[in-house]
Parts: sequence; C-alpha cells; structure tokens
Amino acid sequence: MESYELAKTARKVLSDKKAHDIVIVDVHEQTTLCNYFVIASGKSTTQVRALSEHVEEELKKQGISPARTEGLREGSWSVLDYGDVVVHVFDEESRLFYYLERLWDSGRNIEHYFDKD
Repeated sequence: MESYELAKTARKVLSDKKAHDIVIVDVHEQTTLCNYFVIASGKSTTQVRALSEHVEEELKKQGISPARTEGLREGSWSVLDYGDVVVHVFDEESRLFYYLERLWDSGRNIEHYFDKD
C-alpha cells in the first residue's frame, strides 16, 4: 500500500473509532524518518489505548503490521511505526505538550479532519 493511502486508511480507522482532531502531516521533505505522521487525540487513557489497538488490529487484517510500537501501556500517548507512516495517538494534555503539528508544519503540509458529531 502506498504511504499516503496507508495514512488515509489509518485516519479512517481512527475516525471510525471516534478519535478527534485527526491530522495527516506530510513530512517527506523534512525528514528521512517517514513520509507521513497521522496524529489523533483520545479523550481518556482508555480511549487512547483502544484507538491504538484498533489501528493495529485493522491494519493487520490488511497484512500490515507496525515495525515498532511505544507507549501503549501508559495510555497518555502511543506511537505505531509503519515505516513510511507513523501514527501518534495522544490524550489531550500530552497532545498539547508535544504539539507535533507545530514542529512539522511548513505551511501547506497538514490535512485536518474534523469531527462530524
């Protein structure tokens, strides 16, 4: 699966599970680490864990497994590393603290997805 399609798939999986403030950040011109960050928030540590586990489960169904995961036990943040796409899920406090969008925003490289509820 092409990296942008993978990022959109992760975004949809997060949205379907009621994540909020979801963004896709195109970082391919800024780093060699990956091409896209998918960043989302959960309203509690329980939801952060559930969102992360749901992404992992749904992508595994498509034959895609993360190379690495971090932070799943703590529940305030998690990282799922899919090579060209890195999925970050935060609780609201951690999201504000790390504020990855600010660090990687170059002006036109961020796609926002807003809650429909």
